[in-house]
Amino acid sequence: MIRFCIFLIGLALYSCEYFNVKKISPEAILNEELRTFNWDEVDAYPSFTACDSFSSKQDQKQCFERILTKHIMTNLQQELIVVTQDINDTMILQFQVSETGNLSLQGVQMDSITSREIPNIKDLLFRSLDSLPEIFPAVKRRQKVKSEFKLPIIIQVN
Repeated sequence: MIRFCIFLIGLALYSCEYFNVKKISPEAILNEELRTFNWDEVDAYPSFTACDSFSSKQDQKQCFERILTKHIMTNLQQELIVVTQDINDTMILQFQVSETGNLSLQGVQMDSITSREIPNIKDLLFRSLDSLPEIFPAVKRRQKVKSEFKLPIIIQVN
């Protein structure tokens, strides 16, 4: 019986380790969350009202890019552009949509011939963005976030 009591006391002392709760600081939880967080992916891409009818994230992204491209091309086609040689270039426009839905042109990659033949192309692009419809910003974990993306625009002037 004494052995059994010693065994129970030993077991009780040893099992106390199972009841120790490790306290984790909020900073440690935040650091772990930030490490596993995918910063390159958003839950919802920026969009226009016309894109709300699409259910999938990819369809909404394509709708947003299609409307933006069409708007820029329509405005550029209304401009009188005179060139001395034919231009067939794909410009890469770098955009940023702020948390409030403001679209800004961050940069333009284009061929040197295009920039030489159409020196005011950046002004034309900035002007084309002035009349865009309302943009809803990207969403990450139910929070509006800043997002950046690139958009190819094909310029053909004869």
